[in-house]
Amino acid sequence: MTYEQALAYISTVSSRGGKPGLERIRTLMNGLGNVQNKLKFVHLAGTNGKGSTSCMLSNILVQAGYKTGLFVSPFIIRFNERMQINGQHIPDEKLAEIVERVSKVADTMEAPLTEFELITATAFVWFAEEQCDIVVLETGLGGRLDATNLIETHECAVITNIGIDHTDYLGNTLAEIAYEKACIMKGNRPVVAYASDREALDVIVSYAVSHNNPISVTNFDAIEPVSADLRGQSFRYEGKEYTIRLLGAHQQRNAALVLETVKVLQQLGWNITDECVVAGMAAAQW
Repeated sequence: MTYEQALAYISTVSSRGGKPGLERIRTLMNGLGNVQNKLKFVHLAGTNGKGSTSCMLSNILVQAGYKTGLFVSPFIIRFNERMQINGQHIPDEKLAEIVERVSKVADTMEAPLTEFELITATAFVWFAEEQCDIVVLETGLGGRLDATNLIETHECAVITNIGIDHTDYLGNTLAEIAYEKACIMKGNRPVVAYASDREALDVIVSYAVSHNNPISVTNFDAIEPVSADLRGQSFRYEGKEYTIRLLGAHQQRNAALVLETVKVLQQLGWNITDECVVAGMAAAQW
């Protein structure tokens, strides 16, 4: 299978589609040896800010010396952006090789796969083969029935800003949508939440408490803007100064979410110094 054939196969799978659910991705990954169980994850769900939050966090982990996978959706310029290791997109030939291998399992399945399920499986296989230390894993749509929610556990779950999105699948209110996103939490594992509207945040906190998830919520009052121009902006969070290339006050709030996530990872034993945090934030581009 060539790179072009791999993309064409993915497009063909997309046209068949399927109802939301985890049964198909479970069957597919069973056929691939459940390689995702070899990996450690930071799992992100939310309406806004997943991309930039994931980008900043993965850059920090790379700066800290960890082989870091990054799975995002959708891509901006080229399909290969959807899966990266240490900032490098999956090579064309590797993508073709893995899609061919995944297709041999997928083509034996009775239930039609979705494009996102196939891409998720491809990413899991690549990250496992490359023995990533940690993977920053974005959901595609929602959380509860998202293909990425196949993972059995996570180092930390991150819930970004909640808004009204995909109401056909997720619900018509912030509370309903927040519940779908909150379902990526795995019992007894920490979660960090963006200080979304109270209606959404109440659901997220309630879900965390009921599932014994220690939860941290960003403190936007701790953000102090310092300077901004077209090259980026600087701000202080809890007295420490950071510079990011991403523009807009909302990116300061996303950065605060990242900083709270780093605190949790440090508490779990991940060796991330303040210098790595500063350098990773400054290097992030989206």
